[in-house]
Amino acid sequence: MSKFSKTWWGKRFIEALESFTDSGRLSRGRSYANNGKAKEYKITKGKITAKVRGSVNPYFGVYKEPLYKTEISLTPISQEDWEKAIALLSSQASFVSKLLMNEMPDNIEEVFYKKLKLHLLPYNSKDFETDCSCPDWSNPCKHIAGVYYLIASEIDRDPFLLFELRGLKKEKLHQELMRSPLGQILSQGLTTENLAPEPAESYYTKPVLVTANSNINQKEFWQGEKRIPEHLPDNSSNTILAIVVKKAGDYPPFWHQDSSFIEVMSDFYTRIRKTF
Repeated sequence: MSKFSKTWWGKRFIEALESFTDSGRLSRGRSYANNGKAKEYKITKGKITAKVRGSVNPYFGVYKEPLYKTEISLTPISQEDWEKAIALLSSQASFVSKLLMNEMPDNIEEVFYKKLKLHLLPYNSKDFETDCSCPDWSNPCKHIAGVYYLIASEIDRDPFLLFELRGLKKEKLHQELMRSPLGQILSQGLTTENLAPEPAESYYTKPVLVTANSNINQKEFWQGEKRIPEHLPDNSSNTILAIVVKKAGDYPPFWHQDSSFIEVMSDFYTRIRKTF
């Protein structure tokens, strides 16, 4: 499973499959995926289509390697439910910031189910609609099982494939999140242009003379009109750290390691901070 799932969401996808699928068929499917027997793998409008090479078996009169067409799709979430889900995600800064930074919140499945009674990840075998041109009537056959593992590998690379398989494209999700008040605030940070430095006569603020108020209350002057509260609100959760680094996601195109790029950089910056 490790080859096909490096991230928690990829592992969770495989765990969901293993919870309701015969382990023997998944094992044969895993070997099919390992041996590169899936060809012309593509995803169009939420449906996965692949051509999978079969096995030569003279006993059954199969003397030439067959090529089977396999199709897999997840039950889509309705438009009405997606509107509710987007409204829920848009109301929390942690979800908006992570999703717009191409990160998958680790508690998103829990929120989907507890708040909306929906599942983003597969929940049972009824979530899948599958078809394969092979003569095996069992579902899933080893060809379908092999494509399952390829889906897990693709989800590792792009977690937003889960949204697309459920009927919502990544671009549409980002567009809706950007329209929310929290999304608009974050988008300003993402789209801020770098300004060229301009020369200045002085780096210090010039003092400006103001007319003093003759009716000064000494108590208000020293203590202020309103007392400072003893406990100030903690706004640290609204701060988005390393926004440029996180923008590329856990596995950007230039990153070829098994570990998450964001986790590696986070550990790197933590050690640098402690050093200085």
